[in-house]
Amino acid sequence: MKVILKQDVREIPAYTIAEAAGYLRLPKSTLRAWMLGQQRFRSVIDIADRQEKRLSFINLVEVFVLAGIRREHSIPLPKVRKAMEYLRRTFKTRRPLAEEQFETDGVELFVEKFGALIGATQDGQLQMREIIRDRLKHVLRDPKGVPEKIVLFPARGISVKGDVVIDPRLSFGRPVLDGYGLRTAILAERFYAGETLEDLAKDYGVPSEAIQNALRCEPRAA
Repeated sequence: MKVILKQDVREIPAYTIAEAAGYLRLPKSTLRAWMLGQQRFRSVIDIADRQEKRLSFINLVEVFVLAGIRREHSIPLPKVRKAMEYLRRTFKTRRPLAEEQFETDGVELFVEKFGALIGATQDGQLQMREIIRDRLKHVLRDPKGVPEKIVLFPARGISVKGDVVIDPRLSFGRPVLDGYGLRTAILAERFYAGETLEDLAKDYGVPSEAIQNALRCEPRAA
């Protein structure tokens, strides 16, 4: 009897480059270069499905961590690639930014390598270290240390659960209001069609502040 192993939902190619770029607030051209390479240069992150150009949830985690550094330090792509290759060699893994080992002792190595590449001052290295740690704080892990949820927009000032998260086990990995399982896209569609926050809050039994947080993830289309 043939045994069929079930693929981990976190590794399934589920997001187009356009979708992932929108969720993580990145230019599509930047994400495409990171995942597919650029001209004569290879990619920075190994995309889950290169043929169909689709990212997995684990890919999203890697991009989420790396994007924080790129936004603050504007490091050129070739230097980002060199630092990533250094991490892969050090940890003997394809996905160092998504692994628990990186969170425990890889941050210092990553900062050291990036610092050397960009000629960062001590202040710059400290800032980069804090940026990475802040990003890692928003990647929630299961008991084995495997990422299971990304907090895109924390629910600031809301007494109940209202984070906007990506959880590959819910709504096919699309952004939802944590604790409610509501797709942010559905809430945004109704709101931008003319319904009020109060109407939506009443319909779904969700505080209006949580709905406002959901709308941060789904800006109105031009």
